[in-house]
Amino acid sequence: MADSLIINLGDMMQAGLLLGHTVLGKLDTVNELLFSQRSGIEIIDTTGLFGFVMFMFLMGVKMDLTVAFRSTKRAAVIGFISILAPITVGLIIFEAFKKPEQSKEVNLERLLGTTIESLTSFSVIACLLSELNILNSELGRLALSASAIADVGTLILVFIFSSMAKWAIAPSVAAVNTAGSIAFVVILFFVCRPVMFWVIKTTPDGKPIKEVYIMFIVMMAIGSSIFTHFFSDSPLIGAFVFGLSVPDGPPLGSALVDKLECFVNGVFLAVFTTTSTMRVDVKSMMENRSTFLFSIIFVCVTFLAKVISCFIATFWSLMPLKDSLAFALIMSSKGIVELSYFCSFIDNKIMSTATFSVLVLGILVNSTIVPVLVKLLYDPDSRRYAGYEKRTLMHLKPDSEIRVLACTHRSENVSTIIELLDLTCPTKESPQVVFALHIVELKGRDSPVFIAHQKNENSALSSLENIFAYNQYEQNNWDSVTVYAFTAISPPKLMHEDICTMALNKQTSFIILPFHRKFSTDGSVEDENSMMRNVNCSVLDRAPCSVGILIDRGVDDRGKKTLKTSSRMPTCSIGMLFIGGKDDREALTLAKRMARDPQVNLTVIRLIADHHYSGNIMDWDGILDSEVLKDVKQKNEVGNSCNIMYAEEVSNDGPQAAGVIRSIVNNYDLIIVGRRYKVESVQTMGLAEWCEFPELGVVGDLLVSTDLDSSVSVLVVQQQYYVELGRAR
Repeated sequence: MADSLIINLGDMMQAGLLLGHTVLGKLDTVNELLFSQRSGIEIIDTTGLFGFVMFMFLMGVKMDLTVAFRSTKRAAVIGFISILAPITVGLIIFEAFKKPEQSKEVNLERLLGTTIESLTSFSVIACLLSELNILNSELGRLALSASAIADVGTLILVFIFSSMAKWAIAPSVAAVNTAGSIAFVVILFFVCRPVMFWVIKTTPDGKPIKEVYIMFIVMMAIGSSIFTHFFSDSPLIGAFVFGLSVPDGPPLGSALVDKLECFVNGVFLAVFTTTSTMRVDVKSMMENRSTFLFSIIFVCVTFLAKVISCFIATFWSLMPLKDSLAFALIMSSKGIVELSYFCSFIDNKIMSTATFSVLVLGILVNSTIVPVLVKLLYDPDSRRYAGYEKRTLMHLKPDSEIRVLACTHRSENVSTIIELLDLTCPTKESPQVVFALHIVELKGRDSPVFIAHQKNENSALSSLENIFAYNQYEQNNWDSVTVYAFTAISPPKLMHEDICTMALNKQTSFIILPFHRKFSTDGSVEDENSMMRNVNCSVLDRAPCSVGILIDRGVDDRGKKTLKTSSRMPTCSIGMLFIGGKDDREALTLAKRMARDPQVNLTVIRLIADHHYSGNIMDWDGILDSEVLKDVKQKNEVGNSCNIMYAEEVSNDGPQAAGVIRSIVNNYDLIIVGRRYKVESVQTMGLAEWCEFPELGVVGDLLVSTDLDSSVSVLVVQQQYYVELGRAR
């Protein structure tokens, strides 16, 4: 819902303008219907304000304060610059336009307008990044960190300035208000927050938070807004600060977001935004020329000051030119938070309708243009994972180190992936480096989280249950395996970016992904995770190295069958179906690596077509296929310690290939195939029409079909798509 907020903001504001005094409000009928009944307008305004209070509460819940405190030095500098530069320039403009006879009310209006135009809202930027699908990018993470610092700094500045103003007017009242505000914050973070952690602790794993706790927290959010309003502060601040005290993420933060966000954003927020924009009056905006001129100038100047300062700060730190400009525009974006401030000012009679109208129209223009410009300047997918370096298993030297990124989503993925890693036969001469990545769906927070786990880490995080299994695998192979464990918490549509970025940065040659289906003991589908399927497809499209999708169907009476169960005899029988092409060659390379293990029996079955169907023409792919199969055919050249068999089966069409596969599938514990996506061949002709999962290819799709009476596990391999001589291969 958050990612649609920016998209709908412009529509809601345009609807408000259409219904307001500027357009339809000029008509007597509409004016009488919308504006004559004062009580009706007040009810709508109150409803909208209540909705925005709940929105600010949810923004506080989703905001991770630790982002501000663990930010890099660069993010901290940019965060402070993004506030100080526009405020400084705005104050200069204020002094330049200030007249001796200017009233205090006008001075206060202009100072407040300058301050709000200078702020950077974490919530607005998080929504914009989510809309643009760059929340997990390097640019997005930097923007989130810098805006979090700026948001905290803004809260502190607002508190200081408002306290100074109160002390100047009535010191005794200001003392009471300040003491009340400090006590409010202390109680929230040192009393209420520990109680909420106790609620989380007493909730069983996997169980939802009790409804009574949810309702109590919502009532406390409303009470917090009333409390701050009683002490002459905005009710929005009370709800937002209370939201900050709520532990973000599952189970509590995510439960609050799931229950409230849809209704708050879809109903209350729409009412608030539309009714707020209805107050815009273009006619009054033009009545006072000096006010109109100053408003236009300080809106443009503060925007440019923020853009230029953020651009210089990032470009100076060696960020590319276009990326720096895109980042500066992101930090200068305006939205619903700024609109709420201006509505508060006009409600409290400290801002004129003319100034309010200019500032709201500025927000509309900003929220419309900035996303378009950022899209034009920053397109991470166009270059981020371009593969100019060959990172495949085929291009590794025979005894070189193999670097693997093993991705897990659920705990049941771990054991089978570890068994597959063990099958790749890591040795002291040919070591294995495993980057174990646990991917978790982002819930109840705005900012994605990336955790690098320490080997001696002791934590109650559920992801560490998976990490311990990998660490145990490392200990069992201490001289040949090194494991580095990570957890990535991000939105489902951006999970592939975490995977591809890590594969690129860690220079891995192979990514292992779990299949999105979970099979039961009788071979039927027990569970299906469409989110994981989308992640797998996105990784296959963008991966900077080779990829394997592992389908675990090996089960016994106890619900599980391991691939290697004994150390005294060959216990794992692997079949490799070879038709031809780069994906099959990559799969065969992996299979031959597994065959180094004396506990592995490998059988390579090549599907060939009769010359009557295929002809005698040998293309370049055919030459490469023959070369990679040469040592398989000549068994003695591989080594006596390997157990490799080679067989050929004739297949002249898809049904014949399916028959061959059905006849051999139960002879193996694991079958390895190439994906061969959109590669047509005589041997599998006709199977593509019945393919349910294109990400597995036609052969892989057939092997995971529920119609196939088998418990064999399957590994589908795709070789990296790399750029060579100006073309993709």
